Amino acid sequence: MKTTIDITDGLLAEAKRTAASEHTTIRALVEEGLQRVLTERRERAPFKLRDASYRGEEGIRPEFEGNWEAIRDAIYEGRGA
Repeated sequence: MKTTIDITDGLLAEAKRTAASEHTTIRALVEEGLQRVLTERRERAPFKLRDASYRGEEGIRPEFEGNWEAIRDAIYEGRGA
């Protein structure tokens, strides 16, 4: 399949030099590079966020239970807010 890609002048010039010195084509270099990137990404382990949940033994203090305003006030206490 034919397609068109934009490559910076410097990168294209380097690719042409490399292709000539290795007796290959730019197409072969592009295909090799794409294959490497796709293989690397396929084999990379997916990101997994660790469980940072806090399970306190006593739970929430009674004065904060269901009282978001009290929680907010306690968070910002002494910070000029």
